[in-house]
Amino acid sequence: MTDLVKFEVEGGIGTIRVDRPPMNALNFEIQDGLHAAALEATQRRDVSAVVVYGGDTVFAAGADVKEMQPLSYTDMVDRSVALQAAFTAIARIPKPTVAAITGYALGAGCELTLACDFRVAADNAKLGQPEVLLGLIPGAGGTQRLTRLIGAARAKDMIFTGRFVSAQEALQIGLVDEVVAPEEVYAAARQRMQVYVGGPAYAIRAAKEAIDRGLEVDLETGLEIERMQFAGVFATCDRDLGMAAFVEHKKGGAQFEGR
Repeated sequence: MTDLVKFEVEGGIGTIRVDRPPMNALNFEIQDGLHAAALEATQRRDVSAVVVYGGDTVFAAGADVKEMQPLSYTDMVDRSVALQAAFTAIARIPKPTVAAITGYALGAGCELTLACDFRVAADNAKLGQPEVLLGLIPGAGGTQRLTRLIGAARAKDMIFTGRFVSAQEALQIGLVDEVVAPEEVYAAARQRMQVYVGGPAYAIRAAKEAIDRGLEVDLETGLEIERMQFAGVFATCDRDLGMAAFVEHKKGGAQFEGR
């Protein structure tokens, strides 16, 4: 891990905190720290859900342009592998994840939010993929995850122009799921994750895997992924507890054990 990326756990919810004032520019150290934090969140059994947070001022205003400027083509061929691996590690956390967005979430910052399952934004947040204004394109999932989330035409509009999207427009087009006051963002994100604490962890994991993998393939293959995940959860203790509670009409439902 790194001092620029912290991972803390409280009440079953892990927080991956980017902390590089003033703008949380995502330099190489942070990218590697995000990868490490994602792996820790994946492995820890005391973590049911994860919040990705940049603090109460700004989420992340993009990659560190000064760090990237001197890189050659071959340098970036190597570095881009690590960059995408870090964001893919966030996306592959087998637990519900939410980005708590304050201020700017631009370029790689926006792409980091896209790697999460949900997005809660402050009403003053600005999101965008302005790489084209530097003569670049998004390189950490923007052309792919943004398109899958909001559709090709809207993604092309954002990426081709590099324009910033307000929180209200982001909500309207499905780029974020909730808009709250800036001082409420982190609490709202935690509240959104709280419902998963104490839940059937492996059923949620299977559902996330089926949805995410299914988006990458044709319908027939996606249905086969779903079928295998559905059958697989019959091997879990939580399946036994859940079905028994239903059959026995237990008040309050099952008390899941996450195994």
